[in-house]
Amino acid sequence: MIRKIEKYVLVLNCGSSSLKFAVIDVIEQEKILFGTAECLNSKESRIIYQRYRDQKKETILIKNLTHKRSINFIVQTILLKNLENLNSIVGIGHRIVHGGKELNRSVIINNKILKKIQESVPFAPLHNPFGIIGFKEASYAFPNLKNKQVAVFDTTFHNSIPRESHLYAIPYYLYKKYGIRRYGAHGISHQYVSEKFAKIVKKDIKKLNIISCHLGNGGSITAIVHGKSVDTSMGMTPLEGLMMGTRSGDIDPSIIFYLYNVLKMNVSQIQDILTKKSGILGITQVSNDMRFVENHYNKNVHANCAMKMYCYRLSKYIASYFITMNKFPDGIVFTGGIGENSVMVRKITMDKLKIFNVKCDEKINSRTKFGKCAMISKSDSIPVWVIPTNEELIIAKETFDLLKEKS
Repeated sequence: MIRKIEKYVLVLNCGSSSLKFAVIDVIEQEKILFGTAECLNSKESRIIYQRYRDQKKETILIKNLTHKRSINFIVQTILLKNLENLNSIVGIGHRIVHGGKELNRSVIINNKILKKIQESVPFAPLHNPFGIIGFKEASYAFPNLKNKQVAVFDTTFHNSIPRESHLYAIPYYLYKKYGIRRYGAHGISHQYVSEKFAKIVKKDIKKLNIISCHLGNGGSITAIVHGKSVDTSMGMTPLEGLMMGTRSGDIDPSIIFYLYNVLKMNVSQIQDILTKKSGILGITQVSNDMRFVENHYNKNVHANCAMKMYCYRLSKYIASYFITMNKFPDGIVFTGGIGENSVMVRKITMDKLKIFNVKCDEKINSRTKFGKCAMISKSDSIPVWVIPTNEELIIAKETFDLLKEKS
């Protein structure tokens, strides 16, 4: 049984087919319990979780799990089994991808805030609806905490991006009236790894320039100057930018007109293609998983192409962000599922950046994965680090501090 402490925050991160959860001790700044409900709404759905400082993972197979059933099982079975008292949880923090044009900082969720998150669904159609579900189901599971739930937005960290970076070259009234601009995403992760990098090198983050690469099924890069985001690859929605697991990233907008006018596809079909059938999946035609691409790199022409495309676009973005800093960055950071574990992606990408004095230490790079933190560049290179992200900690701290402030 995990020790009792009334400084726990439950963190929920609801996606379309998965739900991540964690209980965070905000005083000790560590995860007490964490896991994922994955493959939701399928026969393969399951919950995988891990206890405090325990390397062993528990896997529970439950067919056709929904968000509601997942949260109920997590609370009534996993949390009750591992916490002395559910009252030790003082608040619930929700990762919400997009705050839209009005919500630009963490907020306690009420009906007004919930409505604004709903209004922001067009900015993050694959994410925000499930964040709303997470809040509603958590309210049922923890009726005493209904008014102690906080939305922490992925877009908040990018509020500092200057106008020349966040505006699009379209009629200005579309920005003023409708909020069409670059908002970015993964801000919680970019914030965490940049702060962690500063602690590792023992320097003031306000004096550092960092390029942060959050690479998972979704991926984005952020240029961070003196601790603030000054540019990021995702745009008004998480569709812009890098090639991703199922998302196209940057394309010529006229492709959409061609699909609509010439190939006679409707808007829903086009949206489905660009968000769910493109990226790595679109090129391999088999899988959106980078592990498949790595394993088949030398024996499948499509996997080979997908890897080369992915790393080319990644290196091109990294190189373009050098100009935001007026000097070489103090560090380049890889994080996220692919960034933390794909030795091949990091090696190929770094090799493409040799002209900028980026040199990969292949031995260190090859053994840096599965949660390890290390500098994977040579001593005479621009420092390149792998830093496992911890978005849950940022969310928990924001939640705890905001609730404490309002109490």
